[in-house]
Amino acid sequence: MDRIQQVRAYVDSVTGRIGDKELRKEAVVHLYGVSQACALIAMKRGEDKELAVIAGMLHDIWTYSKMDPREHAHKGAAMAREILKSMGTFEDQEIDKICHAIYHHSGKGIRQDPLDEVLKDADVLQHCLSNPLKEPEVKEYARFENLKKEFFLQ
Repeated sequence: MDRIQQVRAYVDSVTGRIGDKELRKEAVVHLYGVSQACALIAMKRGEDKELAVIAGMLHDIWTYSKMDPREHAHKGAAMAREILKSMGTFEDQEIDKICHAIYHHSGKGIRQDPLDEVLKDADVLQHCLSNPLKEPEVKEYARFENLKKEFFLQ
């Protein structure tokens, strides 16, 4: 089992415990969708695809494991660090990059490290493409417009 599969198995165990069927579906669609968008964006920008996919899978792990969205980026980064360390297959610098991206993913108005930007943009892309008939949220509008230009979607 490769590292992405390890993380997916962990995430599947978390989402599988969500009792409400609709919320469980939302969690799976969002986490897998962001993860796949991370892969696409990382490939386009020449960033590490594996770390991007893993950051996408874990970015809202706190929210879905605790059913508590408050401070989910910061708490989720700490939780992701524990998860990745326990797997024993990640180097400290890889864990630091992934957790840094998770910690900062809610700050959509701030530009940060390349992996942080991949995760933020993937989160916005998944939100906006989950129902393309709805207008993006105000905090996501500028990023979505930039993504449409980057991927020639105008």
